[in-house]
Amino acid sequence: MIHNDDLNDPLGENHVGTSAQNPLRSDAFDKTDEEKIALIKKDVESILVTLGMDLTDDSLKGTPNRVAKMFVKEIFGGLHPNKKPNSSTFENHYKYGEMLVEKNITIYSTCEHHLLPIVGRAHVAYISSGTVVGLSKMNRLVDYFAKRPQVQERLTMQIVQELQKVLKTEDVACVIDAKHLCVNSRGIRDIESSTVTAEFGGKFKEEKTRREFLDYIKLDTTF
Repeated sequence: MIHNDDLNDPLGENHVGTSAQNPLRSDAFDKTDEEKIALIKKDVESILVTLGMDLTDDSLKGTPNRVAKMFVKEIFGGLHPNKKPNSSTFENHYKYGEMLVEKNITIYSTCEHHLLPIVGRAHVAYISSGTVVGLSKMNRLVDYFAKRPQVQERLTMQIVQELQKVLKTEDVACVIDAKHLCVNSRGIRDIESSTVTAEFGGKFKEEKTRREFLDYIKLDTTF
């Protein structure tokens, strides 16, 4: 059945992003975290009351505050540029000239169309042009860009673009394989499907280099 609301929101129902950057208002950071939590708490209370929930119940009375804190401090914490991890770089003294691959980076993000979880893994690689970055910084950058309302295509591109800037090289690649609960738990309710996105820069656009990266991803690295 097609609902009227679906017809009025074709982009959201088809999980299409409309911007290469997260769509933020110019006043997005005018309020403090505490002010945002207080406002969101009231909004969550209103939603639950509208749904008919009894907020005097022990199980529910703290929910509005918990949800508000979770939104601001945790799952959407990556919206604020002050939360971006410091990506310290180092000179490649050991002259390592092959690609470096950090695979199976856990992703927890949120679909910006339905505010439901996106859960999956990212595989990131780069070829040094003279600069290297600490391994954990790659994981932290992925987590930073994931902690916001997102679309997977944008997330993939943001990871690559940020590492290109940090490492001063175009030779960066990222593949993400993730499940979207807006597909798995509602709508079509397909619990088996996942979404794969990829962004290849510089040498990774070449078939040989891209194939090498994809072969590394397939390696069984269970320890």
